[in-house]
Amino acid sequence: MSPSVSVLPGGLRVCVESVPQYGRGLAAVALTVAAGGDDDPAGRHGTAHLVEHLMFPRSGGGSADPTGEGYAALVAGAGGVCNAETHRDHTVFHTTVPAESLPDALAWEARRLLGFAPTEDVIRTETDVIGEEIRGAGDAGRSWESALGALYPGSRDSFGTAAELAGITAGEVEAFFRAHYTARRMVLSVVGDVDPAGVMAVVRAVFAGVGVIRVAGEAGAAEGIRAAGEARAAGEPRAAGEPRTAREIHTAPLPSGRPGVAVGHPLPDPVADRPAYLAQAVLAQVLGRSRLPALARSARDGHRLTSATVTCGYHGQWLASAAPDLILAVLGRAPGTEVDAAVGIWRSVLRAVAEGPLPEAEHRRAVNSLLVAWHRQADSLPTRAVALGRDALLLPGSAGPDALPAELRRTTPAEVAAAARALLEGPATVTELAPQARTVPTARAHTVLTARAGTELAPQARTVPIARAGTELAPQKGTVG
Repeated sequence: MSPSVSVLPGGLRVCVESVPQYGRGLAAVALTVAAGGDDDPAGRHGTAHLVEHLMFPRSGGGSADPTGEGYAALVAGAGGVCNAETHRDHTVFHTTVPAESLPDALAWEARRLLGFAPTEDVIRTETDVIGEEIRGAGDAGRSWESALGALYPGSRDSFGTAAELAGITAGEVEAFFRAHYTARRMVLSVVGDVDPAGVMAVVRAVFAGVGVIRVAGEAGAAEGIRAAGEARAAGEPRAAGEPRTAREIHTAPLPSGRPGVAVGHPLPDPVADRPAYLAQAVLAQVLGRSRLPALARSARDGHRLTSATVTCGYHGQWLASAAPDLILAVLGRAPGTEVDAAVGIWRSVLRAVAEGPLPEAEHRRAVNSLLVAWHRQADSLPTRAVALGRDALLLPGSAGPDALPAELRRTTPAEVAAAARALLEGPATVTELAPQARTVPTARAHTVLTARAGTELAPQARTVPIARAGTELAPQKGTVG
C-alpha cells in the first residue's frame, strides 16, 4: 500500500508505510532532519556531525533517560539495531526493531529529542571520536569533498574540522540543535509490518512536544533557517547557485596509496531535471561496466590507466542529496603516466559515448544492473524508511522508491549520450592523487558501539583492477558515525 502522510500540529511530517512482505515481524524508523554540514556555523565546522553523535547519549551523559540507559542500549535490549548518517544537507537516524517493540522505539526517539542536553565531558569525548573519523577518511571521500568545494565555493563537507570543534561548548551545541531540529525541518518515516493507524496514535502521543519552539530567540533563529529549508525543498541548491564555468579547475593534490587522478563533474538537479540526473546514473554504469574496464585490462600492455571507479551522487549514493551533487571518476595512473594524460583518456571515453550511438544491448545492461541493485535492496526496511524521509525532505515531487524502476527503464541511449556530452562541455575538477609515505589510518570510529554496528545499508564503491560503477541506490554512510 502507498505510504500515508500526516502532519502533526507542530509541523512534523510523518510517513507510514505498511509493507509486511518486506520484513514480517519487523519495523524501521527513520528521522530525517534538514541539518547537515552546509548548516555548520562559521568557525564551528562539524557541528551537525557532532549533534548526530550526541543523539546517542550514553549512561550518565546528561540525557533525559531516567533509567540511565542510552538510546543504543535500549534498542539493543529490544533486539534491534540503529545507526545514523550526517550529509552536507541533512542528517538521518534509522532504527530497526521487532514490530512489537515499535511503540517503545518511537517513545525512545521522542525522548532523546526532547531531552537533548549533552554535558561538556560527553562533547569532548565525541569531538575526539570525530577527529579520528576525519583522520581516517579514505581517499575517495577526500576527492569527493575537494571536487564539490571547487565546483561550488562555500559548500561544506559533512565531517567537520577537528580544530574548530575542539573549543565548541555545550551552549553552542544546544543552540544549533534548538534552531535546526525543529518540527518543520524533520520527517519521521515508519515502515514494515505495522498498522498505520496504530503508529499514528503512538506518534501523536509521544511526539506532541518534539521540535516545538518555545522562546522568542529560538523562533527568530528558526524562521530564518526555515526559509532556507523551504527553499531547499523547492529544489534550489544549498551551497551555491550555478557551478563555476571554467572548463577545468585544478585543485590541490591529495595523498593516496597509489598514483591517480580524480575528475569531478556537476550533476543535474534531481528535482528540476530528474531525467537528465537518471541518465547520468546510467552513464556511470556504462562507463564502469563496459568502457573503462577495457582500458584497465590493457594496462599490462603499456596502457596508461591501471584502474577506474565511477561514482554517481554523494560519495556514490545517488538520489541521496539535493543539488548540488557530483559524478566522480577516480583513475589509477601507470608509472610514467601524467595527470593530463589520464584526464585525456577519461575524456576520450566520454567522447566515444557522446558521439554514439550507444548500442542498445550496452544500454540495456547498464539499466538492468541498476534495476538489479534496486530490487536487491528494495526489501530493506531501513532503506525504504530513509528513502521516504529523503524524498519528502529533499526531493519534493518524487513518486517514491517504487516508481524508480519505471523511471530508469524510460531512459534512452540518446539521453545517455547527451549526459556524456554534458560532462564534456561543462566544468570539471582535476585532483592529482599522489602517493606518499604515511601511516595506515585506523578504522573509522562509530558514534556508538555494537548496537550501531551491522546496520550498514550498502557496500562502498571499491576501486578494483577492472573498474566498476559505484552507483549504489541504498543510503550509505555520509559520515561514518
